[in-house]
Amino acid sequence: MRLYDYLDSGNGYKVRLLLAHLAIPYELVEVDILAGESRTEQFLAMNPNGRIPVIETDDCRTLAESNAILFYLAEGTNYLPEPRIDRARVLQWMFFEQYSHEPYIATSRFWLRHVEATTERERLLESKKEGGYAALGVMESHLADADFLVAGRYTIADIALYAYTHVADQGGFDLDGYPAVRRWLGRVAAQPGFIPMLPGRGSES
Repeated sequence: MRLYDYLDSGNGYKVRLLLAHLAIPYELVEVDILAGESRTEQFLAMNPNGRIPVIETDDCRTLAESNAILFYLAEGTNYLPEPRIDRARVLQWMFFEQYSHEPYIATSRFWLRHVEATTERERLLESKKEGGYAALGVMESHLADADFLVAGRYTIADIALYAYTHVADQGGFDLDGYPAVRRWLGRVAAQPGFIPMLPGRGSES
């Protein structure tokens, strides 16, 4: 298996984390999205949307979109529950991550790390705060009475949301008011086979 990825991406980290949990060997192909490497003719042939991550399976099929890749890799494993309602709840949280969480927290992080500081950037960052804190509030409410997001066990729903939540501070979000979320972050980081987002860094990097 081959993984096309940009290491500072939480979306790519989701896939690397699950691959580590599953002990699946793969070749990492780093794609510098800041240099336009995801917009080359070769890359667009794999994913016309021009985004990482993309996996290429052993039989040369390609698959894009991080949460779709998680679902594909988790099929038949403990990271994707069998009961129909639990599988649907996993998807519910993964859709939540893409529509209610990532657009605020991940986007803010990207701007702070990779976009030059301007008055316009600061205005846009401020516009993301309400949505980001609303998403964290939903998670806090749920995790106050649950160790994990679905069925009391660690699933790809947790992986999907861990990726950008554990670095929310890099997007300007303060997690001090979300103790249940912080405890959950610790539980995820304690899972067998866990790897940090960036090589040589701790679980909060």
